[in-house]
Amino acid sequence: MTRSRYDDLLDSALLIVPGFIWGASFLFIAEGLEAVGPYGVTFVRIAIGFVTLSLFPASRRSIAHGDGQATALVGLLWFAFPLSMFPLAERHVSSALTGMLNGATPLFVAVVASILARQLPTQPIVTGLLVGFSGAILMGLPGWESSPGSRTGVLLILAALASYGVALNVARPLQQRNGALPVVWRALAVGLLLTAPLGIADVMQANWSVRPVLALAALGIFGTGIANVLAATAAGRMGATRASATTFLMPVVAMCLGVVVRHEDVSALSVIGVAVCLTGAWLLRRAQAQPPSPAAATTTTTDAVRSCALAPTARRQGLAG
Repeated sequence: MTRSRYDDLLDSALLIVPGFIWGASFLFIAEGLEAVGPYGVTFVRIAIGFVTLSLFPASRRSIAHGDGQATALVGLLWFAFPLSMFPLAERHVSSALTGMLNGATPLFVAVVASILARQLPTQPIVTGLLVGFSGAILMGLPGWESSPGSRTGVLLILAALASYGVALNVARPLQQRNGALPVVWRALAVGLLLTAPLGIADVMQANWSVRPVLALAALGIFGTGIANVLAATAAGRMGATRASATTFLMPVVAMCLGVVVRHEDVSALSVIGVAVCLTGAWLLRRAQAQPPSPAAATTTTTDAVRSCALAPTARRQGLAG
């Protein structure tokens, strides 16, 4: 079938929009922290994201018997824990640096995948990992050297990325069996329950104003809800590898918004680190686009991750065109 200009425009939008949404999420977190504590930010975004995904019938489809415990684990490791780490980190480091370091997510996913498979990655993947982690070190180095508080922020971000690495490897087979959105929706419900005790306490003590409210609404509706739907649709239309290109936008958007909107300082070394890290992620993507051997049959994805993690089942969900 001949592709129309509309198809090309739609595919481009499905690649660009999630990357911009996820890149802007770190700005929205920083704005939300102006009114409510870090646990409140996490609780509110998960609650709004859960309600948003509830509007899509595909989210409410049943999952296979016996997958409940693994889905609950995804709720902890994909949502409750890492989404709590980012607001905590942004009390010490800028939203720009937080978003920039998230460019390293596919590297953590690849490392965890190799550990779970108990197999060494292929040489092209090792090259991508070495380049990518070198970039991550360059990004985090200025913050690490500036103050003890900044070191804490960097460590919290790295803990979140490690959690993503495990969560997305656990989520992949669940999504292959059940569809992406039913798993994500249930995992969000678990995340909501886990973050409720501390989150509600923060919300009750919040000092609300219009700007933080709008930021948290955007964070929940778009960052935690709509972007997942768009990423699943993109993966269904064009395949996981091509759809994963959306993740390359995230650190760049976060850096630009942090500098322009919040007037945050970004060191030249961190900017160089972003370029090096994204180069490593691109090398990983290229290596995994090649026909896999038994030792290389792993998948790397990102929050930036989310696009590839949602990919295998988007067509079965009826989300794709």
